[in-house]
Amino acid sequence: MVFPERFSDLPAATWPRLRALLDVPTQGAETINMTIGEPRHAFPAFVGDIIADNLAGFGKYPDNNGTEPLLEAISGFLKRRYDLDIPPAQILTLNGTREGLYNAAMALCREEKHGQPVILTPNPFYQVYAVAALSVGAEPVYVPATLASGHLPDFHALSDDILNRTAIAYICSPANPQGAVADTAYWRDLITLAEKHDFIVFADECYSEIYRDTPPPGALQIAKDMGADPERVVIFQSLSKRSNLPGLRSGFCAGGPQSIARIRLLRAFAGAPLPGPLQAVAAAAWADDAHVQENRALYQHKYTIADDILGHIDGYQSPQAGFFLWLPTADGEQAAVKLWQDTGVRVLPGAYLSQDANGLNPGKNYIRVAMVAPTQEMQRGLTLIRDCLYV
Repeated sequence: MVFPERFSDLPAATWPRLRALLDVPTQGAETINMTIGEPRHAFPAFVGDIIADNLAGFGKYPDNNGTEPLLEAISGFLKRRYDLDIPPAQILTLNGTREGLYNAAMALCREEKHGQPVILTPNPFYQVYAVAALSVGAEPVYVPATLASGHLPDFHALSDDILNRTAIAYICSPANPQGAVADTAYWRDLITLAEKHDFIVFADECYSEIYRDTPPPGALQIAKDMGADPERVVIFQSLSKRSNLPGLRSGFCAGGPQSIARIRLLRAFAGAPLPGPLQAVAAAAWADDAHVQENRALYQHKYTIADDILGHIDGYQSPQAGFFLWLPTADGEQAAVKLWQDTGVRVLPGAYLSQDANGLNPGKNYIRVAMVAPTQEMQRGLTLIRDCLYV
Protein backbone atom coordinates (compact mmCIF):
# COMPACT_ATOMS: atom_id res chain seq x y z
CA MET A 1 0.00 0.00 0.00
CA VAL A 2 1.35 3.44 -0.97
CA PHE A 3 0.05 6.41 0.99
CA PRO A 4 0.28 10.09 0.06
CA GLU A 5 3.18 12.11 1.40
CA ARG A 6 1.43 15.49 1.38
CA PHE A 7 1.03 15.55 5.15
CA SER A 8 4.39 14.02 6.04
CA ASP A 9 5.85 17.41 7.00
CA LEU A 10 3.06 18.39 9.37
CA PRO A 11 4.12 19.49 12.82
CA ALA A 12 3.19 16.93 15.46
CA ALA A 13 -0.38 17.39 16.65
CA THR A 14 -0.42 19.68 19.66
CA TRP A 15 -2.56 17.83 22.17
CA PRO A 16 -1.25 14.25 21.77
CA ARG A 17 2.24 15.71 21.94
CA LEU A 18 1.41 17.57 25.14
CA ARG A 19 -0.16 14.52 26.76
CA ALA A 20 2.96 12.50 25.98
CA LEU A 21 5.19 15.23 27.45
CA LEU A 22 3.23 15.46 30.69
CA ASP A 23 2.81 11.72 31.16
CA VAL A 24 4.62 11.95 34.50
CA PRO A 25 3.32 12.13 38.08
CA THR A 26 2.49 15.45 39.69
CA GLN A 27 2.92 16.55 43.29
CA GLY A 28 0.23 19.18 42.92
CA ALA A 29 -2.73 19.13 45.28
CA GLU A 30 -5.05 19.90 42.36
CA THR A 31 -4.80 20.04 38.60
CA ILE A 32 -5.12 23.51 37.10
CA ASN A 33 -5.41 23.21 33.35
CA MET A 34 -4.24 26.35 31.57
CA THR A 35 -3.39 24.74 28.22
CA ILE A 36 -6.37 24.95 25.92
CA GLY A 37 -8.18 28.11 24.87
CA GLU A 38 -11.59 26.77 25.80
CA PRO A 39 -13.58 29.55 27.48
CA ARG A 40 -15.06 28.62 30.83
CA HIS A 41 -17.05 31.78 31.46
CA ALA A 42 -20.82 31.41 31.39
CA PHE A 43 -22.45 31.42 27.98
CA PRO A 44 -25.61 33.52 27.44
CA ALA A 45 -28.62 32.52 29.51
CA PHE A 46 -30.91 32.43 26.47
CA VAL A 47 -29.16 29.44 24.85
CA GLY A 48 -31.22 26.66 26.47
CA ASP A 49 -34.59 28.28 25.84
CA ILE A 50 -33.82 28.89 22.17
CA ILE A 51 -32.73 25.29 21.62
CA ALA A 52 -35.87 24.05 23.35
CA ASP A 53 -38.07 26.31 21.24
CA ASN A 54 -36.44 25.05 18.06
CA LEU A 55 -36.14 21.33 18.79
CA ALA A 56 -38.17 20.42 15.73
CA GLY A 57 -35.32 21.77 13.63
CA PHE A 58 -33.27 18.68 14.45
CA GLY A 59 -35.70 16.80 12.24
CA LYS A 60 -34.74 18.80 9.16
CA TYR A 61 -31.62 19.19 7.08
CA PRO A 62 -30.14 22.59 7.94
CA ASP A 63 -29.53 25.45 5.55
CA ASN A 64 -26.01 25.04 4.18
CA ASN A 65 -25.21 28.74 3.81
CA GLY A 66 -27.01 29.89 6.96
CA THR A 67 -30.61 30.78 7.71
CA GLU A 68 -31.83 34.24 6.79
CA PRO A 69 -32.16 35.32 10.47
CA LEU A 70 -28.58 34.18 11.18
CA LEU A 71 -27.09 35.89 8.14
CA GLU A 72 -29.00 39.07 8.97
CA ALA A 73 -27.76 38.93 12.58
CA ILE A 74 -24.16 38.58 11.42
CA SER A 75 -24.64 41.44 8.96
CA GLY A 76 -25.97 43.53 11.83
CA PHE A 77 -22.95 42.68 13.98
CA LEU A 78 -20.58 43.75 11.19
CA LYS A 79 -22.44 47.04 10.88
CA ARG A 80 -22.39 47.77 14.62
CA ARG A 81 -18.81 46.66 15.17
CA TYR A 82 -17.05 47.81 11.99
CA ASP A 83 -19.56 50.09 10.23
CA LEU A 84 -19.59 47.63 7.32
CA ASP A 85 -22.56 47.14 5.05
CA ILE A 86 -22.06 43.49 4.16
CA PRO A 87 -25.09 41.84 2.53
CA PRO A 88 -26.02 38.28 3.56
CA ALA A 89 -24.88 37.00 0.14
CA GLN A 90 -21.32 37.92 1.13
CA ILE A 91 -21.48 35.99 4.40
CA LEU A 92 -21.23 32.24 4.93
CA THR A 93 -21.93 30.54 8.24
CA LEU A 94 -19.42 27.95 9.35
CA ASN A 95 -19.35 24.88 11.54
CA GLY A 96 -16.63 26.54 13.60
CA THR A 97 -14.04 28.80 11.99
CA ARG A 98 -11.45 26.02 11.76
CA GLU A 99 -13.61 24.45 9.05
CA GLY A 100 -13.82 27.77 7.23
CA LEU A 101 -10.11 28.54 7.50
CA TYR A 102 -9.44 25.17 5.87
CA ASN A 103 -12.12 25.13 3.20
CA ALA A 104 -11.53 28.72 2.13
CA ALA A 105 -8.02 27.73 1.10
CA MET A 106 -9.42 24.75 -0.78
CA ALA A 107 -11.81 27.06 -2.62
CA LEU A 108 -9.58 30.07 -3.25
CA CYS A 109 -5.96 28.97 -3.51
CA ARG A 110 -4.68 29.04 -7.08
CA GLU A 111 -3.26 25.87 -8.58
CA GLU A 112 -0.31 27.79 -10.04
CA LYS A 113 1.23 31.19 -9.41
CA HIS A 114 4.64 31.71 -10.98
CA GLY A 115 5.19 28.06 -10.18
CA GLN A 116 4.06 26.34 -7.00
CA PRO A 117 1.79 28.68 -5.02
CA VAL A 118 2.81 29.79 -1.53
CA ILE A 119 0.61 30.13 1.54
CA LEU A 120 2.04 32.37 4.24
CA THR A 121 1.37 31.66 7.89
CA PRO A 122 2.52 33.39 11.06
CA ASN A 123 4.96 31.42 13.16
CA PRO A 124 3.69 30.56 15.85
CA PHE A 125 0.41 29.63 14.17
CA TYR A 126 -2.94 27.90 14.39
CA GLN A 127 -2.16 24.52 12.88
CA VAL A 128 -5.08 24.43 10.44
CA TYR A 129 -3.23 27.05 8.38
CA ALA A 130 -0.42 24.60 7.65
CA VAL A 131 -2.77 21.70 6.95
CA ALA A 132 -4.70 23.84 4.48
CA ALA A 133 -1.52 24.77 2.63
CA LEU A 134 -0.42 21.16 2.27
CA SER A 135 -3.92 20.04 1.25
CA VAL A 136 -3.96 22.33 -1.79
CA GLY A 137 -0.39 21.53 -2.85
CA ALA A 138 0.93 24.95 -1.83
CA GLU A 139 4.28 25.58 -0.19
CA PRO A 140 3.74 26.69 3.41
CA VAL A 141 6.08 29.54 4.33
CA TYR A 142 6.33 30.24 8.05
CA VAL A 143 6.85 33.93 8.79
CA PRO A 144 8.33 34.59 12.25
CA ALA A 145 6.16 36.61 14.62
CA THR A 146 8.67 37.49 17.31
CA LEU A 147 9.34 40.18 19.87
CA ALA A 148 11.43 42.01 17.26
CA SER A 149 8.43 42.26 14.91
CA GLY A 150 5.91 43.12 17.63
CA HIS A 151 4.75 39.48 17.73
CA LEU A 152 3.13 39.93 14.31
CA PRO A 153 4.54 38.48 11.08
CA ASP A 154 6.74 40.82 9.05
CA PHE A 155 5.52 39.95 5.57
CA HIS A 156 7.55 42.82 4.10
CA ALA A 157 10.74 40.95 5.01
CA LEU A 158 9.96 38.22 2.47
CA SER A 159 11.64 38.11 -0.91
CA ASP A 160 9.84 39.19 -4.06
CA ASP A 161 10.10 35.61 -5.30
CA ILE A 162 8.07 34.37 -2.31
CA LEU A 163 5.60 37.24 -2.46
CA ASN A 164 5.03 36.86 -6.20
CA ARG A 165 4.16 33.18 -5.63
CA THR A 166 1.94 33.90 -2.64
CA ALA A 167 -1.71 33.01 -3.13
CA ILE A 168 -2.94 33.41 0.47
CA ALA A 169 -1.59 34.98 3.65
CA TYR A 170 -3.08 33.90 6.96
CA ILE A 171 -2.91 36.30 9.88
CA CYS A 172 -4.52 36.15 13.32
CA SER A 173 -5.31 39.44 15.06
CA PRO A 174 -5.59 39.61 18.00
CA ALA A 175 -2.81 37.06 17.80
CA ASN A 176 -2.91 33.57 19.21
CA PRO A 177 -0.76 33.04 21.28
CA GLN A 178 0.88 36.43 21.87
CA GLY A 179 -2.13 38.73 22.22
CA ALA A 180 -0.67 41.31 19.81
CA VAL A 181 -3.05 43.45 17.76
CA ALA A 182 -2.58 44.51 14.15
CA ASP A 183 -3.28 48.24 14.12
CA THR A 184 -4.59 50.28 11.22
CA ALA A 185 -1.10 50.98 9.85
CA TYR A 186 -0.22 47.27 9.91
CA TRP A 187 -3.40 46.31 8.05
CA ARG A 188 -2.88 49.04 5.47
CA ASP A 189 0.69 47.88 4.83
CA LEU A 190 -0.37 44.24 4.51
CA ILE A 191 -3.31 44.96 2.22
CA THR A 192 -1.11 47.22 0.08
CA LEU A 193 1.41 44.37 -0.18
CA ALA A 194 -1.39 41.97 -1.12
CA GLU A 195 -2.58 44.36 -3.83
CA LYS A 196 0.96 44.72 -5.20
CA HIS A 197 1.63 40.97 -5.31
CA ASP A 198 -1.97 39.88 -5.94
CA PHE A 199 -2.71 37.57 -3.02
CA ILE A 200 -5.66 37.16 -0.64
CA VAL A 201 -5.50 37.96 3.07
CA PHE A 202 -7.28 35.48 5.34
CA ALA A 203 -7.88 37.42 8.56
CA ASP A 204 -8.57 35.16 11.53
CA GLU A 205 -10.33 37.55 13.92
CA CYS A 206 -11.70 35.05 16.43
CA TYR A 207 -10.38 37.01 19.43
CA SER A 208 -11.57 40.42 18.23
CA GLU A 209 -14.11 40.96 21.03
CA ILE A 210 -11.72 40.34 23.94
CA TYR A 211 -9.53 43.40 24.47
CA ARG A 212 -8.44 45.97 27.03
CA ASP A 213 -9.70 49.38 25.99
CA THR A 214 -9.74 49.96 22.24
CA PRO A 215 -11.54 47.59 19.85
CA PRO A 216 -9.03 46.04 17.43
CA PRO A 217 -9.59 47.24 13.86
CA GLY A 218 -10.87 44.70 11.36
CA ALA A 219 -9.26 43.78 8.07
CA LEU A 220 -12.41 44.28 5.98
CA GLN A 221 -12.95 47.63 7.65
CA ILE A 222 -9.47 48.82 6.64
CA ALA A 223 -9.73 47.34 3.14
CA LYS A 224 -12.99 49.22 2.58
CA ASP A 225 -11.47 52.50 3.79
CA MET A 226 -8.52 51.96 1.43
CA GLY A 227 -10.71 51.21 -1.56
CA ALA A 228 -8.97 47.86 -1.99
CA ASP A 229 -10.21 45.12 -4.30
CA PRO A 230 -13.35 43.72 -2.60
CA GLU A 231 -11.93 40.20 -3.08
CA ARG A 232 -8.64 41.03 -1.37
CA VAL A 233 -9.68 40.09 2.19
CA VAL A 234 -11.75 37.31 3.76
CA ILE A 235 -12.43 37.53 7.50
CA PHE A 236 -13.26 34.69 9.89
CA GLN A 237 -15.13 35.15 13.16
CA SER A 238 -16.46 32.83 15.85
CA LEU A 239 -18.85 32.63 18.79
CA SER A 240 -16.42 30.38 20.68
CA LYS A 241 -14.57 33.26 22.34
CA ARG A 242 -17.01 36.13 21.86
CA SER A 243 -19.92 34.31 23.51
CA ASN A 244 -18.20 31.44 25.38
CA LEU A 245 -19.81 28.90 23.06
CA PRO A 246 -16.96 26.70 21.78
CA GLY A 247 -19.24 23.66 21.71
CA LEU A 248 -21.80 25.40 19.50
CA ARG A 249 -19.31 25.21 16.60
CA SER A 250 -20.61 28.39 15.04
CA GLY A 251 -18.65 30.96 13.09
CA PHE A 252 -18.75 32.79 9.79
CA CYS A 253 -16.60 34.14 7.01
CA ALA A 254 -17.26 37.28 4.99
CA GLY A 255 -15.59 38.83 2.00
CA GLY A 256 -16.04 39.77 -1.62
CA PRO A 257 -18.98 38.36 -3.59
CA GLN A 258 -16.84 36.12 -5.81
CA SER A 259 -14.82 34.75 -2.90
CA ILE A 260 -17.85 33.84 -0.83
CA ALA A 261 -19.64 32.39 -3.88
CA ARG A 262 -16.69 30.06 -4.49
CA ILE A 263 -16.52 28.98 -0.86
CA ARG A 264 -20.28 28.41 -0.85
CA LEU A 265 -19.99 26.29 -4.00
CA LEU A 266 -17.39 24.02 -2.38
CA ARG A 267 -19.35 23.87 0.85
CA ALA A 268 -22.45 22.68 -1.01
CA PHE A 269 -20.51 19.50 -1.78
CA ALA A 270 -18.12 19.12 1.14
CA GLY A 271 -19.34 21.28 4.02
CA ALA A 272 -21.03 20.41 7.30
CA PRO A 273 -23.82 22.90 8.02
CA LEU A 274 -24.76 23.91 11.54
CA PRO A 275 -28.01 22.26 12.78
CA GLY A 276 -31.05 24.52 12.58
CA PRO A 277 -31.63 24.94 16.35
CA LEU A 278 -28.01 25.91 16.80
CA GLN A 279 -28.29 28.45 14.00
CA ALA A 280 -31.17 29.98 15.96
CA VAL A 281 -28.91 30.26 19.02
CA ALA A 282 -26.15 31.77 16.91
CA ALA A 283 -28.52 34.37 15.48
CA ALA A 284 -29.47 35.50 18.98
CA ALA A 285 -25.83 35.58 20.08
CA TRP A 286 -24.65 37.72 17.15
CA ALA A 287 -27.57 40.10 17.69
CA ASP A 288 -26.77 40.67 21.38
CA ASP A 289 -23.84 42.75 22.64
CA ALA A 290 -24.66 42.91 26.35
CA HIS A 291 -23.29 39.46 27.18
CA VAL A 292 -20.15 40.25 25.17
CA GLN A 293 -19.50 43.39 27.21
CA GLU A 294 -19.91 41.43 30.45
CA ASN A 295 -17.52 38.77 29.21
CA ARG A 296 -14.96 41.37 28.14
CA ALA A 297 -15.07 42.97 31.58
CA LEU A 298 -14.16 39.63 33.16
CA TYR A 299 -11.11 39.34 30.94
CA GLN A 300 -10.11 42.94 31.58
CA HIS A 301 -10.10 42.11 35.29
CA LYS A 302 -7.96 39.05 34.53
CA TYR A 303 -5.42 41.21 32.68
CA THR A 304 -5.02 43.26 35.85
CA ILE A 305 -4.54 40.14 37.98
CA ALA A 306 -1.94 38.76 35.57
CA ASP A 307 -0.05 42.06 35.53
CA ASP A 308 -0.03 42.20 39.33
CA ILE A 309 1.28 38.63 39.69
CA LEU A 310 3.69 38.43 36.74
CA GLY A 311 4.48 42.03 35.84
CA HIS A 312 7.92 41.94 37.49
CA ILE A 313 9.15 39.08 35.27
CA ASP A 314 11.90 40.05 32.87
CA GLY A 315 10.44 39.96 29.36
CA TYR A 316 6.80 39.79 30.49
CA GLN A 317 4.46 41.47 28.04
CA SER A 318 0.88 42.01 29.03
CA PRO A 319 -1.40 41.02 26.15
CA GLN A 320 -3.21 43.73 24.23
CA ALA A 321 -6.14 41.41 23.58
CA GLY A 322 -7.26 37.79 23.63
CA PHE A 323 -6.96 35.55 26.67
CA PHE A 324 -3.47 34.05 26.44
CA LEU A 325 -0.22 34.90 28.19
CA TRP A 326 2.97 34.29 26.20
CA LEU A 327 5.55 33.90 28.93
CA PRO A 328 9.32 33.78 28.31
CA THR A 329 11.25 30.80 29.65
CA ALA A 330 14.66 29.24 29.04
CA ASP A 331 12.95 26.21 27.47
CA GLY A 332 9.19 25.86 27.10
CA GLU A 333 9.07 22.07 27.30
CA GLN A 334 11.24 21.91 30.41
CA ALA A 335 9.17 24.65 32.04
CA ALA A 336 5.91 22.83 31.28
CA VAL A 337 7.19 19.56 32.76
CA LYS A 338 8.54 21.29 35.88
CA LEU A 339 5.26 23.13 36.44
CA TRP A 340 3.23 19.96 36.09
CA GLN A 341 5.48 17.83 38.29
CA ASP A 342 5.91 20.44 41.03
CA THR A 343 2.55 22.19 41.11
CA GLY A 344 -0.11 20.41 39.02
CA VAL A 345 -0.43 23.37 36.65
CA ARG A 346 -0.61 22.40 32.97
CA VAL A 347 0.57 24.87 30.32
CA LEU A 348 1.48 24.54 26.66
CA PRO A 349 5.10 24.75 25.43
CA GLY A 350 5.34 27.47 22.82
CA ALA A 351 7.21 25.20 20.43
CA TYR A 352 4.05 23.13 20.06
CA LEU A 353 2.47 26.09 18.28
CA SER A 354 5.40 26.88 16.01
CA GLN A 355 7.62 25.35 13.38
CA ASP A 356 11.38 25.21 12.91
CA ALA A 357 12.12 27.55 10.02
CA ASN A 358 15.51 28.84 8.91
CA GLY A 359 17.10 27.44 12.07
CA LEU A 360 14.64 29.20 14.37
CA ASN A 361 11.66 28.04 16.36
CA PRO A 362 10.08 31.26 17.68
CA GLY A 363 8.04 29.43 20.30
CA LYS A 364 10.84 27.39 21.88
CA ASN A 365 11.53 29.79 24.72
CA TYR A 366 7.93 30.45 25.68
CA ILE A 367 4.94 28.86 27.34
CA ARG A 368 1.33 29.70 26.49
CA VAL A 369 -1.01 30.16 29.43
CA ALA A 370 -4.78 30.32 28.87
CA MET A 371 -6.64 32.64 31.25
CA VAL A 372 -10.01 30.98 30.70
CA ALA A 373 -10.65 29.37 34.08
CA PRO A 374 -12.77 31.00 36.79
CA THR A 375 -10.93 33.98 38.23
CA GLN A 376 -9.83 32.47 41.56
CA GLU A 377 -8.57 29.28 39.88
CA MET A 378 -6.69 31.33 37.32
CA GLN A 379 -5.17 33.47 40.06
CA ARG A 380 -3.94 30.37 41.92
CA GLY A 381 -2.48 29.01 38.70
CA LEU A 382 -0.61 32.21 37.86
CA THR A 383 0.74 32.44 41.40
CA LEU A 384 2.05 28.87 41.18
CA ILE A 385 3.63 29.62 37.79
CA ARG A 386 5.38 32.66 39.24
CA ASP A 387 6.62 30.88 42.34
CA CYS A 388 7.76 27.80 40.43
CA LEU A 389 9.47 29.38 37.42
CA TYR A 390 10.30 32.98 38.19
CA VAL A 391 11.19 33.36 41.89
